[in-house]
Amino acid sequence: MRNEVLEAKQDLVAEIQKEVLGSESAVIVEYHGLNVGQITELRAKLHGAGVNFKVYKNTLFRRAVEGTDFEALTEDLVGPNAVAFGGDAVAPSRVLAEFAKKNKKLQIKTGFVDGEIVSIDEIKELATLPDHDGMVSMFLSVLQAPVRNLAYALSQVSEKKEAGDVVEAKEEVVEEPAVEETVAQEA
Repeated sequence: MRNEVLEAKQDLVAEIQKEVLGSESAVIVEYHGLNVGQITELRAKLHGAGVNFKVYKNTLFRRAVEGTDFEALTEDLVGPNAVAFGGDAVAPSRVLAEFAKKNKKLQIKTGFVDGEIVSIDEIKELATLPDHDGMVSMFLSVLQAPVRNLAYALSQVSEKKEAGDVVEAKEEVVEEPAVEETVAQEA
């Protein structure tokens, strides 16, 4: 029985280590004081953003990050904690910061992004950035702008040329009756 429990804990430590090392970002939060409905709402929002939200025992999390670059995360592991793992650098920070504004009992503690441990202030700053799709959209707009401006400039030149032809045609029409009247007067 003891060996089974020990093996289960070792498997859980290996799972945590795999999550930590395989995630682009993670945020550790303390959820003490949130009711089941609030936690369920938070999980749904995180799941919708592609973020994996897990509650682990602090001792197991400590063992999982021992000897890694993330060992400093263990300093904040006091109380009931949960970890939000994301494949996107911004998604966990954005969803948790948004939720923490409405639910003051959720406390953001620490996290990491791209292998670097980040502070609460950095997490809140990341939360203001757009998600991956938003960043790609902004990048594509920047690439599209010169082409769009060139197309607009060419259309304006084309419109001016067409407008110039119409003005010249009107001038010819106006001049013709004047010429006919002059011819009629000479005769």
